[in-house]
Amino acid sequence: MSVTPSKNTVLCISLAGRPGTFGVRFHNHLYQQLGLDYYYKAMSTHDLPAAVAGIRALGIRGCGVSMPYKEACIALVDEVDPSAAAIDSVNTLVNTDGRLKAYNTDYLAVRQLLKQHKVDPATAFALRGSGGMAKAVASALRDAGFTEGVIVARNEQAGRQLADVCGYRWVAELGDLCPPMLVNVTPIGMAGGPEADELAFTENAIAAAEWVFDVVAMPALTPLIRRAQMLDKSVITGLEVIALQALEQFVLYTGVRPTQEQVDAAVAYARDI
Repeated sequence: MSVTPSKNTVLCISLAGRPGTFGVRFHNHLYQQLGLDYYYKAMSTHDLPAAVAGIRALGIRGCGVSMPYKEACIALVDEVDPSAAAIDSVNTLVNTDGRLKAYNTDYLAVRQLLKQHKVDPATAFALRGSGGMAKAVASALRDAGFTEGVIVARNEQAGRQLADVCGYRWVAELGDLCPPMLVNVTPIGMAGGPEADELAFTENAIAAAEWVFDVVAMPALTPLIRRAQMLDKSVITGLEVIALQALEQFVLYTGVRPTQEQVDAAVAYARDI
């Protein structure tokens, strides 16, 4: 699929330490299908303040923000949406006449998915991870009314800090705990990574769980999700998260909400690489 920019094309970009292709393909596919004169390009930078100033000065409409820029962006914008303020982390910038507003559509996506899947907030959970995405997921769980949770992180400082901020407790290892919901927010199971074939939780914990939620999007069926499905557990996948957060970015940039059929086609195209 080719997109030919014109002099009137509205530019959207992403800033990431290691730019990926999903967002580029997802957004550009929808722009073309909906006849929108927009173009999306992935970028990186070694000078974040200059890059954000460029977004403002050049009239770039929107910017997806990935690690390692999610927290540093906050000081560079004019307004912070509650979705980003809730976790002091940004993944989306929207430029309206030179005024930049920051959002976190990862947080919004997780909140929506918990509601769509009708996960009972009384469900106790264990969340493995303590990075920026873990903060978004843990905060979404907290704000959705999940009060009983444990943060599993070998990094004690980061793990305790996340647990304290969200009102949960921290443990270095899950041990014999078998909560009804398991949430993986680490790279374990990610295609191409050093732990691509590993499970984020033990066999016993998976067998005892009712829900398994893995934010790893590539592959959509991670080892954890495959094992959970084999055991007839209810699952939420990372592909659902990445697709929904990208959709919410698209709506913020364009003001247009595609149909579910159009979104599904864009997701399929974005994954076909």
